[in-house]
Amino acid sequence: MSALAATTPLPIARYRFSARVVDALALPPYAGSLLRGQFGAALRHLACMTRQPSCIGCPLRDTCPYPRIFEAPAPPEHALQRFSAIPNAYVVEPPSPAIEQENAQVPQVLEPGQTLAFHMVLTGNALAQLPLIIVAWERALRQGLTKNRSRAELTDVHWADTNGVLHPVWNADQPHLQAHAASLQVPLLPAATRGLVLHIYTPLRLQHQGHPLRPLQLRPRTLVSAVARRAALVLEFHAAQPQWGPQVPAITAIAEQLTDQRALHWFDWKRYSSRQQQEMTLGGVVGQWQLHGSAQALASVWPWLWLGQWLHVGKNASFGLGGYRLQCQ
Repeated sequence: MSALAATTPLPIARYRFSARVVDALALPPYAGSLLRGQFGAALRHLACMTRQPSCIGCPLRDTCPYPRIFEAPAPPEHALQRFSAIPNAYVVEPPSPAIEQENAQVPQVLEPGQTLAFHMVLTGNALAQLPLIIVAWERALRQGLTKNRSRAELTDVHWADTNGVLHPVWNADQPHLQAHAASLQVPLLPAATRGLVLHIYTPLRLQHQGHPLRPLQLRPRTLVSAVARRAALVLEFHAAQPQWGPQVPAITAIAEQLTDQRALHWFDWKRYSSRQQQEMTLGGVVGQWQLHGSAQALASVWPWLWLGQWLHVGKNASFGLGGYRLQCQ
């Protein structure tokens, strides 16, 4: 069993944000990129003291909450690899898309008075910035989403525990942050588990040498390595827990023992990048991925795959891609 399963609670929490729509809102089929961009702009406006056009070279970069939350600088050296960027301390999970339906590429329309609900996962230092993050979302929603600047009013925030039960944390009428257990405890693998199934609900984009891997190119080793590396790096950079990184090579080696069955297919979404001024494709695999192996092998990879349900995995995980639910067989 990986030591990750026996650790003290990990500083990771998922929050549900609910807002009342003021103007008719036509969200893109996948709204993760849109929400992330609006949040980042509002957060930077709130946090930035120097008003420099870029964080690079800013004398306050090491203490400003904006880069620490939204785009933390990479270290010059690291034991696992060289980084141009490191994993973020957050994941934005947009309204659940219907990827298996024929209208999956149709905008989601919300009328005035309806509720816009989405989730955000925070890790480590970002948890201490929850009040600032809530204010940033308030501002982003009030200023309006999409090119139409459709407004919404943040009404409440809930913490979602590991069972998905919602606990009130904040509401607009009484904007006082309530105490809550903002952490995760990795559970033990249920007895007599014969396999694990990933239900991948947003495109999972794992890459090799810069090229995305299609369903037939994926291997259990590729998946487990990506999940473990991401979890270890997020906990190291944002929660001051560097002890998990050294476990990654051993977990990756154990994943070689797993066999799999796949019911996966490639799925593309389109998004508009305001930074690059062009339409881009969000492509990846979705569907079911079954993993089988010895009891010892499954118990070793289980904590990492379980944690990946919060942290997501693969390219563009910060705005909700690579999302999956884990089920025991």
